[in-house]
Amino acid sequence: MGRLSCDQMRSLGRIAMVHGRNDIRLTVWQKVLIPHLTDLTAQSLIDGLRTLQPRLYSISSSPQKHPGEVPLTIGEMHYTHNGRKGKGVTSTYLGGRLQVGGAVGVYVRKAPHFHLPDDDTVPLIMIGPGTGIAPFHAFLQDREARGATAENWLFFGDQHAANDYFYKDALEAWDANGHLNTLSLAWSRDTDHKCYVQHLIELDGAAFFAWLDRGAAIYVCGDALRMAADVDAAIHRVVAEYEKLDADAAKAYLDALRKAHRYQRDVY
Repeated sequence: MGRLSCDQMRSLGRIAMVHGRNDIRLTVWQKVLIPHLTDLTAQSLIDGLRTLQPRLYSISSSPQKHPGEVPLTIGEMHYTHNGRKGKGVTSTYLGGRLQVGGAVGVYVRKAPHFHLPDDDTVPLIMIGPGTGIAPFHAFLQDREARGATAENWLFFGDQHAANDYFYKDALEAWDANGHLNTLSLAWSRDTDHKCYVQHLIELDGAAFFAWLDRGAAIYVCGDALRMAADVDAAIHRVVAEYEKLDADAAKAYLDALRKAHRYQRDVY
């Protein structure tokens, strides 16, 4: 192929990006692009790369509880592909290389509808496994600080309770004092049968639908590739079963919740 221009590298790079999956992107680069680069310089490689994109993280606390601070909940990304170890650029920088007292550039991007309801009497159903718990930790702090007495139900989980139980002390304290009316936990690798938050939604389907019937708002945060779709499908099935609707009518029911801002998602 000879020396590639920056435009040619960007074109090939787009091939690697269109699928949206790390394994496909890496395969395109390793198997298709790299073997044909016979005269590549370090500078031409850098010139062909996209600008590093910003990473967006949910704020994990309420300003009512921690004014002037912006805590984040970040899980470091580590993976292996074709026998080679890789890691997330930003998560491992913030988690391991940024020194105490160091500085990073930040900005705030508003989420127009992903926020607490103005009405403190609205029950909340919060579904946020893994680092998706971040905004819900903030929601619960905020409601507690303001003395809001509405019902709160949190679905949370990860692989192992021993290592992945973010905010354990706070969640269990809220569960004990009633600020959390229900705490549903799913640990996918702690039993022989993998259990995820979507399974718990269906197991407690009658109660879940009863909350919706009382006007609860649903919030979902976390993985967009699998979790959000699986959770959405579980909610559709619960609505269909307990409202006795067919698939089209269940979809219309949830579409109405979305239009009323009672079904909000922040997924990535």
